[in-house]
Amino acid sequence: MLQNFASNSFTVIAVLVFIAVLLLLEGLYLIWKAQNGPEATKIDKRLRALSAASDIGVQAQLLKQRLLSGVPAFQRLLLNLPRVHHLDRLILQAGLDWTVSKLLFYIVISGCLSFFVVSSFFHAGLLVSLGAAVGLGVLPLPYVQYKRNKRMSRFERQVPEALDLLVRALRSGHSFSSGLQMIGEEMAEPIANEFRIVADEVNFGVSLNQALTNLSERIPLTDLRYFVVAVLIQRDSGGNLTEVLGNLSRLIRERLKMMAKVKVLSSEGRLSAWVLGLMPFVLAGIMNIFNPKFMSPLWTDSIGISILQYMLSFMAVGVVILRKIIRIRV
Repeated sequence: MLQNFASNSFTVIAVLVFIAVLLLLEGLYLIWKAQNGPEATKIDKRLRALSAASDIGVQAQLLKQRLLSGVPAFQRLLLNLPRVHHLDRLILQAGLDWTVSKLLFYIVISGCLSFFVVSSFFHAGLLVSLGAAVGLGVLPLPYVQYKRNKRMSRFERQVPEALDLLVRALRSGHSFSSGLQMIGEEMAEPIANEFRIVADEVNFGVSLNQALTNLSERIPLTDLRYFVVAVLIQRDSGGNLTEVLGNLSRLIRERLKMMAKVKVLSSEGRLSAWVLGLMPFVLAGIMNIFNPKFMSPLWTDSIGISILQYMLSFMAVGVVILRKIIRIRV
């Protein structure tokens, strides 16, 4: 009797423990979903984007709390670092869902892995390993810069379409704020998200002038600043805004066409720069494969090392000159 009772009690306790653990896991999942679910992530992204502007007015303090790190200790440490907000602005302009602490973590991990690989597999010295760690550790920064340039280029191509949509909205009787909201709802990313932020700022009580200024701070494009300046001047002095925006849209389109034409005409120069820059290394690699003894004095003999140093220095100067020649600003 007692034995049956003990076995039944053990079964009941096991079932209760299982239910308790299941409820605990369910509760933890609900907490995680409330903080990191799709809706929470979407809202957090909108709020973080709203805090990207550099305005320090009273109105803009509504949603200015953007965290540089999820850890409070790291947050306090990063706030004391110089120019950390410029790095945060770079991440926002790249459209990446990162924080500054995550970017710094990637840099540290990349540097440590580079140091380990160079020192362990290539048996390099301490200075060479440290140089490789520093050189390869900063690779996340060019990646962020590449994403930023790509996003800014796509945004720049969308500006004339957005201006045309805004002009059509104004001519059909909509208000300027409604036209901005239509851009955020009907156009593709990344311009739609930025104009949704402008509409949200206006709805939260920020003045339209300040919201447009914040937009030009978040997206440092010349064409967009022309649009903001034109709107601000029209609101102060009056005039036909639809005509101004229509002319601005045509001007931006002509400039983009000119840029594309210049890019086509300078393609031969860019190809020549790539060939001249890569050909010495390719030829050196091929010659080293077929005749290693012929190439080995370049990095084993002191005279060969000196020749390599001078050659790389002159090549660096040549690359800079070629880049200046083929980079034409319109």
